[in-house]
Amino acid sequence: MRIEIISGSPRHNSVTKRLALYLQQFFTDKTEHSIGLIDMREHELPMIQSVFSNPEQAPEQHRELAARMFAADAFILVTPEYNGSYSPALKNLIDHFPKQVHKTFGLVTASVGALGGMRAAQQLLLLMGGIFGIASPYMLVTPFVDKKFDADGNLLDESFQASVDTFVHEFLWLAERVSK
Repeated sequence: MRIEIISGSPRHNSVTKRLALYLQQFFTDKTEHSIGLIDMREHELPMIQSVFSNPEQAPEQHRELAARMFAADAFILVTPEYNGSYSPALKNLIDHFPKQVHKTFGLVTASVGALGGMRAAQQLLLLMGGIFGIASPYMLVTPFVDKKFDADGNLLDESFQASVDTFVHEFLWLAERVSK
């Protein structure tokens, strides 16, 4: 199964990227699935004008991204909380592609605050219905992300591993069944 992790913050010093890096390494080490990481800092998509119906219809500079989006069997969306919701860059990316019918989404939020992006997680659940995606019910809400992961994506707070393990187990349980 091809899983794309999307690091949804376009900020240069994104602390959310730490969590995305950790998840990429964790999935690579612990599963047989093909794992990719799409970093929104590397893709400056214009505001949505038209949907990329296939990779060939995407502008040349976005074809590789489009090919990865179309090839993915499942996604993990990693986003900070922006004004009570997920990042606008993440929404813009998703809007550039057709509905994601029968694709599983793992929802991951991160914040340097105590709520861990809980409001963003709630908004992502609403988005999943709009794009016909299937959200894994167990989300990974990450408070104090800057204390849990270093800049290279290494886990600093070992007590958080149990939350990661549960998230990964539940996401894979659903994604493996849906992608068959």
